[in-house]
Amino acid sequence: MVQSLPIPISVDQFLDWYPTNSTQFRYELHHGFIKQMPPPTGDHELVIAFLVKQILLECARLSKPLDIPKMAFVQSTEGESAFLPDVLLLNRLNLVNESLWRTKSTLTQADSIPLVIEVVSTNWRDDYFTKLGQYEAIGIPEYWIIDYAALGGKKFIGNPKQPTISIYSLLEGEYQVKQFRNSDRIESPTFPELILTAEQIFQSAVAN
Repeated sequence: MVQSLPIPISVDQFLDWYPTNSTQFRYELHHGFIKQMPPPTGDHELVIAFLVKQILLECARLSKPLDIPKMAFVQSTEGESAFLPDVLLLNRLNLVNESLWRTKSTLTQADSIPLVIEVVSTNWRDDYFTKLGQYEAIGIPEYWIIDYAALGGKKFIGNPKQPTISIYSLLEGEYQVKQFRNSDRIESPTFPELILTAEQIFQSAVAN
């Protein structure tokens, strides 16, 4: 098992440390400390696969120079954190300005990241607290939280808790949120013509 370092480290040190042969676990750097992420469930992976397919189809339809890498880190503004979003939409045109991309698959600029998506698992506080604040500080224009299993806190998804999609859009430097449930059609500033409901995303977790 890969051992995490017990002292605060920089993003550069974390990227040098990251085990390239690790397939069972993923790691992130949170405020200088390495955090092992819980292994994903099958449902979690099906939701991600569905979202990637829908978004890439829309990118192709619109002929946009956007892509979704298998693995890309997002470095925080203060340089103490590095996150691995479940889905990251990459603006290829800005990669010339990303000094860490070619060697470390790491992005630092909001212009490179039109959209990030986190699919909620047991560490839901990371998505609703830590990453929400950090993605806002970076200036990422759009952030989706897909809580298909209603794991998040009641103050985020209602009481009683129910499956919810929260879409945060940047307005004057701060995130504004809209939430979608059941048959609600998703409203995405990045993809305003996307025809996709919350229920379609939730149902993608069910293997046929």
